[in-house]
This record gives sequence, C-alpha cells and structure tokens, in this order.
Amino acid sequence: MDVNAQVRDPREHINEEPRNDLGDLMNGFFGMTTFMTVVFFGMVIIKFILE
Repeated sequence: MDVNAQVRDPREHINEEPRNDLGDLMNGFFGMTTFMTVVFFGMVIIKFILE
C-alpha cells in the first residue's frame, strides 16, 4: 500500500505564537467588553428614541 502521509509533531505549534498569550487574552476580553458596552448603550438610545 502506497500512502503519501505527512506526519508532523504536534509540539511544533506551526500556526501558534505562544509568546503573547496573555496579551491576546486581554485584547479579546476588553475588545468584547467594549463591543458589548457599545451595543448596550446603542440599544438604550434606540429604546428612548422609540418611546
């Protein structure tokens, strides 16, 4: 049987940059918090306009 398989060690982390994990976590957390705050105040403004 002729199988052309590419086997890589999963410890290589080819697509991962492990040096900035905390920075990525903080950016995601504060980015999502900012987005949800903007959505919340936008909905409050729309509610007051429609009343």
